[in-house]
Amino acid sequence: MGESEAESSLVHTLAIHSARPSKHLSFSPSFQPQILIHVCFSSREDVCKCGHLKTDHAAEAIKPEDYTGKSWDKHRHVREVPTDAFGDIHFGGLGQRTGKYARVSTDTDPEVLYNLLTEQWKLSPPNLLISVTGGAKNFYLKARLKNMFHRGLIKVAQTTGAWIITGGTHVGVMKHVGHAVRDYALSSSSMQGQVVAIGVATWGVIHNRDTLMSPEGCFPAHYSMDNTNQGRLSLLDNNHTHFLLVDDGTQGLYGVEIELRGRLERCITRKHLGNKGAVTANAPGHYRISGLTIPAVCVVLDGGPGTLNTMYNAMLNGTPCVVLDGSGRIADVVAQVAGMPVTRVTISLIHQLMKKFFGQEYETFDDLKILKTSESLGVEYWKRQLELAIAWNRVDIAKTEIFTEESQWKSSDLHRAMFSALVGNKPQFVSLLVENGVSLRDFLQDEQTLCELYRQLPSCFFLHKLAKRVHGSNPPLKAHDAEAQRDPGTDLFLWAVVQSSRELAEIAWEQCRDCTCGALAASKILKKMADEGSDVDEAAEMKELAAHYEKHAIGVFTECHNSDEERAEKLLVRVSPFWGRTTCLRFALEADDENFVAHSGVQALLTRTWCGQLSVDNPVWRVMICIVFFPLIYTGFLVFRSHLKPLGRWSRLVCLYSSPQVKFYLNIVSYFAFLLLFAVVLMIDFQPTPSPGEMLLYIWLLSLVFEEVRQMYINELWNILDVLSITLFIIGLVFRLTSELFYAGKIVLCIDFVVFCLRLMAIFTISRTLGPKIIIVKRMMMDMFFFMFLLSIWVVAYGVAKQGILIENESRLDWIVRGVVYQPYLVIFGTFPTDIDKTTFDITSCSINGTDPLKPKCPMLDENQTPVFPEWLTIIMICVYLLFANILLLNLLIAIFNFTFQEVQDNTDRIWKFQRYELIKEYYSRPALPPPFCILSHLYLFVRKMTLCGTSTMSREFKNKLPQTEEEELLSWEALMKDKYLLSSQMEQSQNMELFFYYIIIIIIIIIICFFIIYYY
Repeated sequence: MGESEAESSLVHTLAIHSARPSKHLSFSPSFQPQILIHVCFSSREDVCKCGHLKTDHAAEAIKPEDYTGKSWDKHRHVREVPTDAFGDIHFGGLGQRTGKYARVSTDTDPEVLYNLLTEQWKLSPPNLLISVTGGAKNFYLKARLKNMFHRGLIKVAQTTGAWIITGGTHVGVMKHVGHAVRDYALSSSSMQGQVVAIGVATWGVIHNRDTLMSPEGCFPAHYSMDNTNQGRLSLLDNNHTHFLLVDDGTQGLYGVEIELRGRLERCITRKHLGNKGAVTANAPGHYRISGLTIPAVCVVLDGGPGTLNTMYNAMLNGTPCVVLDGSGRIADVVAQVAGMPVTRVTISLIHQLMKKFFGQEYETFDDLKILKTSESLGVEYWKRQLELAIAWNRVDIAKTEIFTEESQWKSSDLHRAMFSALVGNKPQFVSLLVENGVSLRDFLQDEQTLCELYRQLPSCFFLHKLAKRVHGSNPPLKAHDAEAQRDPGTDLFLWAVVQSSRELAEIAWEQCRDCTCGALAASKILKKMADEGSDVDEAAEMKELAAHYEKHAIGVFTECHNSDEERAEKLLVRVSPFWGRTTCLRFALEADDENFVAHSGVQALLTRTWCGQLSVDNPVWRVMICIVFFPLIYTGFLVFRSHLKPLGRWSRLVCLYSSPQVKFYLNIVSYFAFLLLFAVVLMIDFQPTPSPGEMLLYIWLLSLVFEEVRQMYINELWNILDVLSITLFIIGLVFRLTSELFYAGKIVLCIDFVVFCLRLMAIFTISRTLGPKIIIVKRMMMDMFFFMFLLSIWVVAYGVAKQGILIENESRLDWIVRGVVYQPYLVIFGTFPTDIDKTTFDITSCSINGTDPLKPKCPMLDENQTPVFPEWLTIIMICVYLLFANILLLNLLIAIFNFTFQEVQDNTDRIWKFQRYELIKEYYSRPALPPPFCILSHLYLFVRKMTLCGTSTMSREFKNKLPQTEEEELLSWEALMKDKYLLSSQMEQSQNMELFFYYIIIIIIIIIICFFIIYYY
């Protein structure tokens, strides 16, 4: 069913009384438009008291005998019926404008009209209501004033998503509003939002209204702007977008719509911002966006005494009025006295101004009264003004008119405005409110406020995970622990990051206490959201924002490192209570922030951790010599890090062998010895009864199993290889100890030896030269994996075609696989087949009937034992196959490999610095003794944990929980460095802008000089 049919059905099925049968019957009963028909008596033969001709009434409406002697009353002499005028209205002429209209009763519930506007006519709920009132007759506006009015009205309406409500006719102030809407429509693109101008007019005064009437609705109704025989009637303004035509059963009577318009405007202003529903109560301190009602403003041009009364009623309802000075009559009178002190506004002054601006019309006015209001405006008034400024998104007005030097605001007074600015994504207002006294701690003290902020977010994977955590089985925190772990700036920053609001997140980040950790956490969250999201453009924006916060983290940490290196290192490894008790370094690694990890300060920490208590200045060869000849450490041959007191003999020995660097070298030697023993057992000493060497191999492997269990994580390729190698070894050992599977066990162990050798590549990650090459190999393996899918298409296509042409009904599966996959694959590497060319065919190399299991089946032969396959076809096929597989695909693979190599090679240093962390962390936590001796360390740790219930210091893995006092001092120092970084960034931006302008000026001067040289010479 089309939109036009839907609207028609709505109007017919929702009337109070039963309507005539209609073909449109699918509307919800939320809208009940009615009009009035007449049951009147006539005092004259031709004209009724309602203003209609007697001939316009229905037959049953003329009942003079029932009403003789009674005065006419619209409440007694009219009744409501379903409307007969609704649909689309089409205005001819330039632009071919089309709008919506409906004829409604004066008694229509404004809620019904609001539902018509928002649900049936699909208008978005407004953020502001602009009620324009004033002169109902044509009046002159100077060009400057007219342009000012047009630009100002449309700017506010377009930027705030406002509704403009007027009288809807093509005269007076309504005509000026229509011209403003028209000018905007002609100058703007279709992508910009439409300005909504709603005309609420009296049905009985509309000229040419007969064209709007149809029981089934008009889609569209062609409305003519012809003013022939117009008389006292008025034309609808052809620039308005929607019309509500109010009918009370009379004709030619102006002002019928005023009461319904007022009720509709009050209904709209009771609605919540961003919500179509009704107002709901909230507990004190809970600030929901729906708790802010739609603000309204009354705009006045020209006008008479009725306009003044409208202004007075609007201000009593708390609606501000904007008066256009110079538009004439009452608007000019109000504008003249608006800036005066109340004591100077006298009756005689008003009389003078009224006489000046109204002329002869002034003589008809009643007595004047001056109603004085209190000079001091309450806090609630200014709160409302602030809400209006936020709805308009006019931060300039808030700065100059609301947040003045004389104004004194409490933080609690601004909480509602703060909530509105956050949900409305107005960062300038958020910054202004924070500058003028909003305390984030007070604002977010109640957790319901933060929960309400999250409810306003669109659904995303982050919210699903958050809901799981909230409704999970985790025990709740104690009250004092929860308070200690909450930082309002951090909470607000996380909320802004989740909704990808760059400006709001920037403001909140500046309020964070733990800013470096927060920036890295934001980088991780945004990258995760980008990976989970389906919108490519949105994902790119998130990744760009993640890089922005990584840059922030680097900037702050650089300032910290330049100021105090020791404190900067503490900042990297301190446990943050605000971010899940993790560290900055851990966040950077999980977010793959390679630039941050490659920072010289982070690398200095990793290098010192790698060397342990040994000085970083020791050459590698000295360390390796001392590993073998440890007494040299007592001679000064090896330098230790400086300590407050000199190290003893035993302490020096412990420091040497507990250094991750030394552990690494010992483990390399141990691993080579393990591989050598493994190879010897497989090639020389693999007996049915295990030999002592084989038993030693099993003990060695057991120590590796213990070490893998101690690490307890599988998130790296090397850990996966470790688990795979140990699993294969256990399977091979079980087979080997079974007599029936003895040889199969040896085969499994031989394959396992290959996996152990591949694991040896991990030692190259510590090398600045070879480490990135491991990354290249990993990425090339992924490239190869996807390339094989493409190659397999050609291999299988050629193999099946060749096998079907040459061989008839081969039944042996192994030889089918050889012919379809194996032989075409070997062709790529130069093994040319002999069975596709008759000149190279050898019948002795195949089995005629396929009975020899060691020979392939011969091609189809004739009676002379000569192959019958089409030689020309098989040769062409292999030529095409080699052309694509050997030349095209292999060169494509080489190009892919070259791209991958170049991509990694350009970032070699950064990649190496990033990947060395995992190796350093692994050997930082490893026992000092290498396998197989480390089994003793594992037994010691196990006994210690079972008896003392303690944890090893080696499990800390770059985590350091600071005392409360030291934590506060460190965060205060970090905040100081953050301010320094932000200041330097602003100065750098201003300098760049100055340089840019200087370059532009220089270029302009050069162009001018060149022009004069060319002109004169």
